[in-house]
Amino acid sequence: MRNGFPFRVFSFKLVAMNSYEFVSVWMIDAPLESVWQAIKKSESWPEWWRGVVRVVELKPGDDNGVGAIHRSTWKSVLPYKLEFDSEVIRIEQLKLIEARAFGELDGHGLWQFSETGSCVQVQYDWRVQTTKPWMNLIAPIAKPFFRWNHDKIMSWGEEGLKKWLAERAAAALTTRYGITGE
Repeated sequence: MRNGFPFRVFSFKLVAMNSYEFVSVWMIDAPLESVWQAIKKSESWPEWWRGVVRVVELKPGDDNGVGAIHRSTWKSVLPYKLEFDSEVIRIEQLKLIEARAFGELDGHGLWQFSETGSCVQVQYDWRVQTTKPWMNLIAPIAKPFFRWNHDKIMSWGEEGLKKWLAERAAAALTTRYGITGE
């Protein structure tokens, strides 16, 4: 008998959250306004961003979107999903969108937009900690795979946004001028 119990009592130590810092840069050949709107309207991400399973608005923000909270679910190559909420904390029109993440990821994201010639450069800085115990437990071994997984999802986002914006531009030309591209 130990500690007054006729069986062994197991104790668990909390596993520290693991931190990750990512910087992704996309070059999109499209008007700044179109790129801005596609990123700002996160509920549309599942339409063009492979890996985004869903995005649901939990709370609307002000007229600019500040204060909005969205819940997003992500799935990539590795066999797990992540779900977390994002609260928009700052917007500078056509320049940046800043959000705080909480849930299965905890941290901070910053989208920055700039025009370079005929392209829009989109930079996403993502500083997060994982909160899922199993992810934290295996992080010493799996961290490179988590990093690779993030990079894969971001490349899907860039490819998907380019294709989606090109299709929308072609559809607009067809509607406006009757041009079919044939």
